[in-house]
Amino acid sequence: MHIIFYKLNLSFCFQIGCTIVIKPAEDTPLTALALVKLAEEAGFPDGVINIVTTNNAAPIGELFCKSPDVKGISFTGSTEVGKWLFRNSSDGIKRISLELGGNAPFIVFNTANLEKAVDAAIASKFRNCGQTCVSANRFFLQHQIHDKFIDLLKQRVESLKVGDGSQPDVQIGPLINNMQFNKVSGYVEDARSKGAEILFGGNPLEKLGKLFYSPTIISNVPSNAKLYTEEVFGPVVSIVKFKTEEEVILAANNSRRGLAGYFFSENIQQVFRVARLLEVGMVGVNEGLISAAEAPFGGVKESGIGREGSHHGIDEYVEIKYICMGNLKY
Repeated sequence: MHIIFYKLNLSFCFQIGCTIVIKPAEDTPLTALALVKLAEEAGFPDGVINIVTTNNAAPIGELFCKSPDVKGISFTGSTEVGKWLFRNSSDGIKRISLELGGNAPFIVFNTANLEKAVDAAIASKFRNCGQTCVSANRFFLQHQIHDKFIDLLKQRVESLKVGDGSQPDVQIGPLINNMQFNKVSGYVEDARSKGAEILFGGNPLEKLGKLFYSPTIISNVPSNAKLYTEEVFGPVVSIVKFKTEEEVILAANNSRRGLAGYFFSENIQQVFRVARLLEVGMVGVNEGLISAAEAPFGGVKESGIGREGSHHGIDEYVEIKYICMGNLKY
């Protein structure tokens, strides 16, 4: 996943002549190192692409934020770290682009094609074990189709194969580290303690390894549960039942984050109405996979600043200069 973020930002930097320093995530440094090695073999001049790896990210981040030699920062990661970078770069009014966390609603209205909605739910929720910032997080099901959707979803989730991701038939691998594993299991237990019902999973898969967690479906998730208020970043479907469109729009928008949102409806008036009302930067209508190189990627609220991808992405790396010329003589 990380190489996508590098490629998007590197391509814009190269187009306008910027040099780059990459600081990869502590858990995934090898991807960035391999990319830099390939660039070197391809003939990139020394100093165009640079890399700093460290397990002590804070002082490196502070140096980037404070140094006058660094003209801009692009960060993809947690909202908490994004806020820290924003604060620390404010003294120099440094250009900053932030792609941060989400809490994506996934709304299924009673007019939806349920088979397509379930297909999209599997794709959006379980790719990369739910560890993408645009993964569906809160599943809102209209009361007329609530039970039927759960039955269809449960059949699909029960058939998902968890294991070694290098094997061709495996669909879900492990969580990234112990901290994330503890977060996912803790959020599930928090919801359970507040009255949510585990319909499938909800447990570690210790026989596969210490970081494997079962694909999980939880219903009746209360609005004060962490699974509802926070981004779980794991293979957990959190289900809430709703009655009216107005009710679900208020619930979906009741979040500090606004990266992606998904909804499913065959009513064309409802499609345009709900797409406009959702407070997110990206909307998937009857679609669970929305990322594309030609589309602007980014969110609103605490999900970030700026856009990656499409022709809008280059705007984060350039300044607008207005030149007013008088009566020039040639």
